[in-house]
Amino acid sequence: MTDQADDIDVLENALSWLQTGQRVALATVIKTWGSSPRPPGSLLAMNDAGQFVGSVSGGCVEESLLARFCNNELAGPTPTMVDFGVDRQQATRMDLPCGGRLEVLVEQLSDAESVASLLQQLRKGSLVSRKVNLTSGEVDLLQGDGRAEFELSESAMIKTFGPAWQLLLIGDGQLARHLASMALHLDYRITICDPRENFASSTPLAGVNYNRLMPDDAVQQLTDQLRSAVVTLAHDPRQDDLGLSAALESQAFYIGALGSKRSAQARRERLASLGFSAKQLKRIHGPAGLNIGSKRPAEIALSILAQITAIRNGIEQQRA
Repeated sequence: MTDQADDIDVLENALSWLQTGQRVALATVIKTWGSSPRPPGSLLAMNDAGQFVGSVSGGCVEESLLARFCNNELAGPTPTMVDFGVDRQQATRMDLPCGGRLEVLVEQLSDAESVASLLQQLRKGSLVSRKVNLTSGEVDLLQGDGRAEFELSESAMIKTFGPAWQLLLIGDGQLARHLASMALHLDYRITICDPRENFASSTPLAGVNYNRLMPDDAVQQLTDQLRSAVVTLAHDPRQDDLGLSAALESQAFYIGALGSKRSAQARRERLASLGFSAKQLKRIHGPAGLNIGSKRPAEIALSILAQITAIRNGIEQQRA
């Protein structure tokens, strides 16, 4: 999982350097083993003036790549794969964690128009997959499907960019504020929805959208449901059930509902009476969050965000 803001920063710098006539390369983490610092899909741009932006590890790998690029060792027209941490001595020299190893694909960028087109689509909120042919270096920009952020085959690397993942919180309050403030650091576009006038936040969080829509309408307004999470926090079945009903009809990758096991069972019974099947109801994580013994609002928020992160990263959780 990589942050959209970081990716855009890397691409913008690469484009700026290309437009001023500098030689530019883009490095992408394509494989990791052990305790590698950065996940596949992480980006680094560098130029022949000795500048770089982004990260593929913790520092020494970046320095090695930059030195080799400036010395024309990574200047070919086709992509080059560079392996770090193959043995313990190299892993120690490169400051990789114990047992860590990563493989990086380095492309020399020459087509400023392709980078500009990618950035233009991202600024419009589009979901774009950048496909690189590993043999020829040819780049294609494709419409993303929202399911995989990074894919690697014998012939191609595909990295999917933007839009930001969305988090819809139904029900304002202290827990929603904690959850929203934490999720901001993971590059979510966050909306807190609560049509109840007496729950209006007197001090809105910067960077968070607020609305007074009915919960089902708020769910239907999610622009990219495959990259959306919905969590009900209202403690009011009238609000929560509206949101959950709409979420179950959507393609949201995560649906969570606050409450005890007893209230979760009552919720399932109410939704079942509305015609939702047992298979549909299994999509609801309720009580929401990992079991970390949380009691305080901040701890509960942490447990919910941890569960969302695990599912977003493809880690299946054991369901009750």
